[in-house]
Amino acid sequence: MSDSGEPSEDTPSRNTNTKNYIVGLGLLFVVVLLWTASSFLTQDMYDDGYQKPFLITYTNTASFMFYLLPYITRRLWADRWGPPKSTIAYQPLEQELDIDAEPAVELIPPVDQVDRPLTVRETARMALGFCFLWFIANWALNAALAYTSVASSTILSGMSGMFTLAVGRMFRVETLTLVKIGAVLTGFVGVILVAISDGSPDDQPDAVGSSMIYKAATLPILGDLLALMSAVFYALYVVFLKVQIREESRIDMQLFFGFVGLFNIVLSWPMGIILHLVGMERFELPRTHNAIVIILLNMFITVSSDYLYVIAMLKTTPLVVTIGLGLTIPVAVIGDSFLGKPAAAQVLAGALLVVVAFIAVGVENAKPSEGSDLLSGNFVDDARTQQSRVRLEREDPLDNETVG
Repeated sequence: MSDSGEPSEDTPSRNTNTKNYIVGLGLLFVVVLLWTASSFLTQDMYDDGYQKPFLITYTNTASFMFYLLPYITRRLWADRWGPPKSTIAYQPLEQELDIDAEPAVELIPPVDQVDRPLTVRETARMALGFCFLWFIANWALNAALAYTSVASSTILSGMSGMFTLAVGRMFRVETLTLVKIGAVLTGFVGVILVAISDGSPDDQPDAVGSSMIYKAATLPILGDLLALMSAVFYALYVVFLKVQIREESRIDMQLFFGFVGLFNIVLSWPMGIILHLVGMERFELPRTHNAIVIILLNMFITVSSDYLYVIAMLKTTPLVVTIGLGLTIPVAVIGDSFLGKPAAAQVLAGALLVVVAFIAVGVENAKPSEGSDLLSGNFVDDARTQQSRVRLEREDPLDNETVG
């Protein structure tokens, strides 16, 4: 509200941000459900003896190529009959910037260039970088289970929240607050409780976490390094997307994921040959009907869940989705309860801590970010940052003139 009692000019923008944030949280919950279902399916396949982390990661990522079909169809249609009448040029961000009443902003052209929609070439270039980050993060986590215990792998990969907060702050897409630090540590403690319960030899066969294979630590150091690598690359790719895209409306997400699938098919297969030659993962096609069905279902889940996951991240923040994915733990607890597998008290406590951490991060990110960061700096997903940066750019020459 302004002094005159009328709504302030930034009220519509703030309401839009709140709506987007709520939509992002809703999409994140859908992703959590899909990923939990995928984990149960994958575990069932592992129980049948088919454990091929590279092949599973390769086929899942390759399924993104289906997103190229709408783009190819539009191009063929345009080449033969011309562009569809419903095609409208992208303008949302430009219109949002025009709301600013200060004429100084209109005199600075870099804002429009920074927030313009990405071209096909730029989208492909971004997909190329994302493809390797995404593939390494997912493959490393799956492969870690072959060399170390589930407990060690889960704990180390659970550090992704810490890395996301650190890397996100470094690239100025996350604010560093005491609440966020406390939430990350709380969620990490919850993951540790669940992981220790999973890895305990005293657990009953039907306890939560029994759905995860407990491997003998053949090369524990290698397995721990792979799990840690997964956490680091996860943080890198989620922050990479937020920094490069910033707003969902700047990019054709279907085209982006289509390129990710294409680059994965063309560029990732040599890694499979290397793993086969060194004996880390022998190439072997699935022989059972159950394994084939699960691989196809996981491909479908990956196509839908990862698309929704990136949109949820763009509507919220990298840290919110990172902590939010920890909700797979309480959801898995509920799922196991329906399957007649009781949850240990330690697991329930860990799941509760994860939920508390997610709620704390969600509430903290819903607040205005100005003045709350432990360090100084601007952030790319704060709309007012652009305006502040523009005004500073315009004021610098005056300051220099005064000093001279």
